[in-house]
Amino acid sequence: MERARPAEPAPPQLDPEQLRQFQQFQQFQDYLRFTEAQKQNGQLVHTEPGGPPVPPPPQGGLVQAPEPPRRPPIRMPRFAKRILASVLSALIFLAVLGIAGKLLYDHFFPAQDDNKPASETGGGTYHANKILSAQPYEAVRKVYQEIAIGRPDLACGQLDSPTQDKFARDVGAADCQQAVLDLKTKVTNVNDYAESISPQQYDPTATTITINSCDFSITGGPALGVFTVEKQPLNQWLITGHAPGPRNCTPPTPTS
Repeated sequence: MERARPAEPAPPQLDPEQLRQFQQFQQFQDYLRFTEAQKQNGQLVHTEPGGPPVPPPPQGGLVQAPEPPRRPPIRMPRFAKRILASVLSALIFLAVLGIAGKLLYDHFFPAQDDNKPASETGGGTYHANKILSAQPYEAVRKVYQEIAIGRPDLACGQLDSPTQDKFARDVGAADCQQAVLDLKTKVTNVNDYAESISPQQYDPTATTITINSCDFSITGGPALGVFTVEKQPLNQWLITGHAPGPRNCTPPTPTS
């Protein structure tokens, strides 16, 4: 009868720390065997020193670089948002205010066209605005005055459009503006010429008055001929006619 073998002694029990170290050693050996096999087959690619090996790319392919970590969006502080909103609101308000101001200014003070008479410029027609002379002799005096200081816009503004053309032809100029500039060169005394026409008595019921330059002592420049002045709405007077006259007038005979 065969003799029973004695039981083998049980392996010594490992404490948890020894067991953990043993398992790590086994894992390290498995990793060494794996990497050795990969090197022999030429299938191991290292991306970074100390990094884990990665399999090679497919034949003819490219290794895609890992995406960089995304940074969280930078948020604007609340106080900055409030300041920006306030500035934007102020700019919009100023823009609207500027546009409204420009529209109001253009409405009440429209741009004047130098080629138009005062009856058609200066904030509206003379039918609704007092922009002409309040006396017939003052209308003619202003023509002399504005020629003396070289203001074609104001001188021609005392005449309606047809009379501007007639006046220019009568003094040998291409247009009213050129006529004023040409006559300005013949002015020898600005003050005397500007006051050539003085106020005179006239029939208050009259609507048309003829004013002859030679009825006055014209000094400091050439006489400008005969003007026809017509009464307009709002008690205004506009020059509506012209006739040529001598450049040098005989001094008028004083009345007794």
